[in-house]
Amino acid sequence: MLGRIAVALAAMLAMIPASAWADDGRAGGKLLLTGGVTSVEGAGGGGLATWALIAGNETDAGIGGTAHATIVALPDFDLESFGAAIGLFDRVELSYAHQNFDTRDAGAALGLGRGYAFAQHIFGAKLRIAGDAVWDQDRWMPQIAIGVQHKIADGGRLGRPLLKALGARQTSGTDFYVAATKVLLARSAVLGGAVRFTKANQLGLLGFGGDRGAKRTAQFEGSAGMLLTRRMLVGIEYRTKPDNLTFAQEDDSFDLFAAWAFSRNVSLTAAYADLGDIATVKRQRGAFLSLQGAF
Repeated sequence: MLGRIAVALAAMLAMIPASAWADDGRAGGKLLLTGGVTSVEGAGGGGLATWALIAGNETDAGIGGTAHATIVALPDFDLESFGAAIGLFDRVELSYAHQNFDTRDAGAALGLGRGYAFAQHIFGAKLRIAGDAVWDQDRWMPQIAIGVQHKIADGGRLGRPLLKALGARQTSGTDFYVAATKVLLARSAVLGGAVRFTKANQLGLLGFGGDRGAKRTAQFEGSAGMLLTRRMLVGIEYRTKPDNLTFAQEDDSFDLFAAWAFSRNVSLTAAYADLGDIATVKRQRGAFLSLQGAF
C-alpha cells in the first residue's frame, strides 16, 4: 500500500520543473518546516490538525507547492491519502487529496466483505487574512487564515446507497474553518488552533450528517510543537469530531508526531495516532507515516 502511494508521489514530484527547486527567495525562501507538513485532508499544516500556514516553500514573491503520500496503519483499518497543493505568494492555497479507507478483515465482520474500501475526494482552498506566523516575531499576533474543504464520499463499490444505509444524510459536504498559527523562534515552538464547522462523519468517509445530527457543528483542532533542531519538529495534536451516527460512536483523535526535513524539498512525518473507535471497532491506535515533497 505505502509503495503504491510512494509511486504516486514520485510521479507528482517528477512533474515539478527543475527551475522550481531553485532557492532564489521566490520559490524557496521559507525557513525549514515553516510551511508545515500535509494533513490527511491535503491542506498545509499538521497531520490531523489544521494550521494557518500556506503550503509550499514560496515567499510572498512567488509560487510553491507540495505533493504528499500518507498512510495511517491501524489495528483493523488502513487510511491512505495522497494529493497535492499549490501556494500562491504565501497568501492563497489550493489543494486536492484522495483518501482510501481499507476495512481489511473488519469489513467481513461489518457485513461488507473483507477488504471493503471507502474513498473520498477533498478539494480545498485557504486564504491568509492577517499576520505572519514567522516574520512578525515582535508581535504576539498569530497568522490567521480561513479555509474551505469540499468533500465527496463515494461509498466504495456499493456506492452512495451504502452511506445512506449507514445513516448519513448526504454523500457530500463542505467544511469551513478559521485557523491561527504562531512560530515562536526564540522559544523554538509552534502553536496552532482552529475551529472547523463540519458535519462530516469520520472526516467524511462515512458521509455527512446523520440521525443524531444533521447540521454543522463547531469542532476544535489544536497543535503544539517544538523544534529540537532546525530540521526536526516534535509535538502533539488533538482534534474533536462530530458524533452524528447512532450505529457507531465517533471519538476525538490525537497524535504524537515527529517531522524531519531531509532537505528544503523533502520531509517525513511519523506519528503515533489514536483515532478512537471507528465504525463499532474499538481502540484504533497505530502508526501515521507521511512523505512530502515541496518546492
